Amino acid sequence: MTRKWLWIILAALFILEGTLLQWLIPEAWRSKVYVAPHFILVIVLYIGLYINRHTALVYGLIFGLLQDILYSSPMLGPLSFSMGLAGYLAGLTHRRLYSNIIVSMMVIAVGNLFFEWLLYGLYRLFQTTHLDLQWAFFHQMLPSMLINLLFALAVYVPVRKLFESMNSGVSASEE
Repeated sequence: MTRKWLWIILAALFILEGTLLQWLIPEAWRSKVYVAPHFILVIVLYIGLYINRHTALVYGLIFGLLQDILYSSPMLGPLSFSMGLAGYLAGLTHRRLYSNIIVSMMVIAVGNLFFEWLLYGLYRLFQTTHLDLQWAFFHQMLPSMLINLLFALAVYVPVRKLFESMNSGVSASEE
């Protein structure tokens, strides 16, 4: 039952990212910085941290591919690859580090920057963007990471409780 909630949450965030959240960013920010809310990525990173890396990889690939298809990416696959890999790498820290809010926020921040950097690298490699790395870092990657980190902090407690209930349900059914 809790897996259904995870699909519902990710589907709702998918719809929100493409519709309402674009209007919530102030007009003054849009002329100076490009803020991209990647709330699905935050949840995928949490999945990697609290469930396992393979599940995060699957969710990242699925929802990244949906974003590639529906939100007019110049290529098919870079969002999917980047989101899946970021979730998988976040999952490598699963049970290796003491998981508290500070470690979780650090993994979310690094995972988000890795996602943005990898996406920029893929677009630069295939020449779909010609932005300078320094400009892209300070005007796109860093503001997006800060917004996503704020969201990660806001949903930390409910998401952790959801994932702990999922893990306790799995361990109870295995006994």
